[in-house]
Amino acid sequence: MSENYKFHYQLINHPNKPYIIFLHGFIGRLDEFDEVIKLLGTEFSYLTIDLPGHGKTQVFGGDKYYSIEQTAQALINLLNELHIPKCFLVGYSMGGRLTLYMTLHFPERFEKVILESASPGLATEQEQLERIKKDEQIARKLSRCISKDEFREFLLNWYNQPIFGSIKNHPAFDRMLASRLQNQPLELAKSLRIMGTGSQPALWHKLKDNTVPLLLLVGHNDEKFININTEIAIKCTVAKLEIISNSAHNIHLENTLEFVQHIQEFLAI
Repeated sequence: MSENYKFHYQLINHPNKPYIIFLHGFIGRLDEFDEVIKLLGTEFSYLTIDLPGHGKTQVFGGDKYYSIEQTAQALINLLNELHIPKCFLVGYSMGGRLTLYMTLHFPERFEKVILESASPGLATEQEQLERIKKDEQIARKLSRCISKDEFREFLLNWYNQPIFGSIKNHPAFDRMLASRLQNQPLELAKSLRIMGTGSQPALWHKLKDNTVPLLLLVGHNDEKFININTEIAIKCTVAKLEIISNSAHNIHLENTLEFVQHIQEFLAI
């Protein structure tokens, strides 16, 4: 394993069952998909990971190791160490961007891939620069969260964004918030600066060459990502788009049952 990472991960092995790797979104942790895994039960084996800047994972050697390129290679190294030569991959939001990057750069490692509320990055340099500026403002706010109360206030404002719909009214929101509060704001700020949407390389031009089957899941109330994923499906012939009812950006929390159903149907072998 790379000396630059000490990954915190959870491995659930059901003998002779294929592995699903779940990659969480920004401000998430490895418990992000616990309810999904409970419902999937013994159909699969599972690997969940705290991504750099999140949870208990530690990064050494400099900020560049928070980047999508370095993280992707480090995760492949982790799979090698765990003797997982091929698996399924599921990624949400930021984890979905990382998932797509890994799929396009290491296609031989993944049988099928599910992207939840994900994007291939921003297509133009101007869009990237504008997003980097916006993310820097958010990173500064995170860096000023000294107390738990300040961090909680940041999170409550974060989930007021239109893409999250009415998630704050969901019965599981408080539990999710409690998990998010276990992250470190300064580490999250690093992640946002270095692996944010503006900082990652655009992947749009690679979609046409992808041969790994993709399932694109987007929430019915997340218009921005419906548009992005409609475009992905047009450019990538092996991608299938499904719009999930009663949900916005965080489908696996808002409509867990339908999310699990789509995983089961798509990964059936």
